[in-house]
Amino acid sequence: MDNNLGFGALTALVLSSMLGAGIFSLPQNMAAAASPAALLIAWGITGCGVMLLALTLLLLSRLKPHLDGGIFMYAQAGFGKFIGFCSAWGYWLCAVIANASYLVIVCSAVSFFIDSPNHVIFGNGNTWQAMLAASTLLWLIHSLVLQGIRTAASINLIATLAKLVPLGLFIILAISAFSSHSFCFDFTGLALKKSLSQQVKDTMLITLWVFIGIEGAVVMSSHARNKHDIGRATMFAVLIALVIYLLVSLLSLGVVPRAELARMQNPAMAGIMDHLLGYWGGIIIIFGLIISVCGAYLSWTIMASEVPVIAAQHGSCQIRSLTIDHSCQAPKFSLYLTNICVQIALILIWLTGCDYSTLLTIASEMILAPYLLVSAYLFKVSYEVNKPYITLISIGSGAYGAWLIYASGVLNLLLSVVLYIPGILIFLITKRLNKKQKC
Repeated sequence: MDNNLGFGALTALVLSSMLGAGIFSLPQNMAAAASPAALLIAWGITGCGVMLLALTLLLLSRLKPHLDGGIFMYAQAGFGKFIGFCSAWGYWLCAVIANASYLVIVCSAVSFFIDSPNHVIFGNGNTWQAMLAASTLLWLIHSLVLQGIRTAASINLIATLAKLVPLGLFIILAISAFSSHSFCFDFTGLALKKSLSQQVKDTMLITLWVFIGIEGAVVMSSHARNKHDIGRATMFAVLIALVIYLLVSLLSLGVVPRAELARMQNPAMAGIMDHLLGYWGGIIIIFGLIISVCGAYLSWTIMASEVPVIAAQHGSCQIRSLTIDHSCQAPKFSLYLTNICVQIALILIWLTGCDYSTLLTIASEMILAPYLLVSAYLFKVSYEVNKPYITLISIGSGAYGAWLIYASGVLNLLLSVVLYIPGILIFLITKRLNKKQKC
């Protein structure tokens, strides 16, 4: 297996995983949910929580360097194979849904060029034409990843740098056009007719979604050239992403009033750039979105294909056919398994008419348990090393995870429980079959 991912490649992997489709829809999503005052509070909570989670991953990568391959390995080491499998299942299902959502938003972006009011072809990315286009892109990227992890990671590094150009241009133009009057208008969100605390809660899954991928370097730790790069790459990428998210979401409210921004079609950043730069501004953002999403999709494909293999290697998943094809330096069987499931998800999206926002909620919900288990494991480890500051960090990141579960609401929590049931059945069935084979 290729062990040549350096600090730059690992940082790009984490950053690209986080800076996907979400940032281009972030201004509208946040404006629809909360006022400027609530957004400032929400980003304060999210910033502290995400930095604590990044510190948790950094500490565990240093304290437990032998646990290669993913946040679910921490769950297994701390709480047994069943909990480890459930964490791996939740993370893998999140990756599958996230990949489907990226393909949907790419097709939705292309609709800006080929659709008209009287002739909808791609629409919101969930038409049959969009499904065919998304399926084609899915298997093209599948072929690319089969060329090897290092090849895919190198292309991802280029895509990450390319996506920063339109984002940087947007931030510069938004700063120059920023109006404090627009930003402060209805500062506490009276027009939303809900309390400030409820507004903050309503933004939590959105802010979580844009940071999903923070664990990218940990998932790919078995491919790292230097183990110390894992934690450093995670922290550096999170800091960059946090600054970009803060600037994009807050500056947008100073360019377009919140109520108007909330009504914009996604990707809302294209509409704001139309306001700032004219027609070509929107075109730049659409191209940036396509590059960004393809890069994020590539990152998530790499990470998602690692999950079943690592779970099989470490015994939390008992499917023996999950082996690595060394000739192409990629977990071939796992890659096919993952992308077939993404293909099925695309068909279901077409049949049900799901949009990007629905997929965002489902994927965010599935990642909550794996993140919370990472914090719980660090809390357990902190007693082994007897360092109070590690205990405090674990409690802080755990509190953030618990707050996210509370903020997501009862219905979303029940949905995630339902989606975990098939994984539990797979674990029990494969465990029973393997016992029979041993007998």
